[in-house]
Amino acid sequence: MHDPEIHQPLTELGMVAGVHAHRAGTVTVDLTLTTDGCPLRARIEDDVTAAVRAVAGVRDVRVRFGLMSQSQRQDLARRLRSSRAHGFGILDPDVRVYAVASGKGGVGKSTVTANLAVTLAMAGQRVGVLDADVWGHSIPQLFGVRRAPVALGGMMPPVDAHGVRLMSTGFFVDDDQPVVWRGPMLHNALEQFLGDVHWGELDVLLVDLPPGTGDVTISLLELLPAARLLVVTTPQPAASAVAARAGRMAADSGLPVAGVIENMTGGGRMPLFGSGGGRRLASALGAPLLGGVPLDVAIREYGDLGVPVAAREPESASAQVFRRLAAALPRGGRRLAGVALPLSVI
Repeated sequence: MHDPEIHQPLTELGMVAGVHAHRAGTVTVDLTLTTDGCPLRARIEDDVTAAVRAVAGVRDVRVRFGLMSQSQRQDLARRLRSSRAHGFGILDPDVRVYAVASGKGGVGKSTVTANLAVTLAMAGQRVGVLDADVWGHSIPQLFGVRRAPVALGGMMPPVDAHGVRLMSTGFFVDDDQPVVWRGPMLHNALEQFLGDVHWGELDVLLVDLPPGTGDVTISLLELLPAARLLVVTTPQPAASAVAARAGRMAADSGLPVAGVIENMTGGGRMPLFGSGGGRRLASALGAPLLGGVPLDVAIREYGDLGVPVAAREPESASAQVFRRLAAALPRGGRRLAGVALPLSVI
């Protein structure tokens, strides 16, 4: 039985205080939570109950909750920090890192990111999403998450939703509160989201970038040198032209372009956003066109409800498109020869 956010066994995390077997097949399990009012308490109780009930001879399960002491929390934080998979362990060459970018806002970059993440997770991949769109964060809305992560001695696990591990500035501010950060503050925030978040073992990390290029992209190059760019555009010439400039700027800075995704494609005899933008952009960047996402009102409606369409209607035409896109993502790690790595002396 694993903790749903830290993704390690409850026993290894020191959360199981005791297990007591009584007559008539009743078992009592004492658990210590990391924080009072744990948002996943009900899920933990259900999972533990189901696991214990599966043991032969058990007829009834009682789960009792306590709270970790300050020293226990600090000890847990130290153990997580020393874990090989923690923080900058996502620089492991086996982890595929895709930075999802667009030239301008409003092309559905975050929606594509969310649905790709859910699709990969449903295929059995361990997936994380880092919402680096500090000013226009929408990952919390798209995944239907409104709670802040639990802090553990200066570090925290990501928030889990629809099988994907999430981190966003949107978890720490009110919906109508602006985030006014520049340069060093942005770099420090990204560094904390990578170094102070216990991502655990990942297969794929998707980074939702702000539109265009700037401080966040520069910081990303320093902190995640293995990243590759996925550029999202619409069929509209104006969107693809702006995206081409952003893609070339990123490539010139050392961030290779893994592919182009055309969003809001189609629309019948009168395509609302024109046609051919993805193909033109892929040609301009010398990158493959991975595919197009149809103009589908369900994608928008379910996103507004906080459930990506890939999770809500996995057999729909749009969800099948995201499965094809996920399968088309280039695999294998980026070569790091000649790339500066974020090393520090300890």
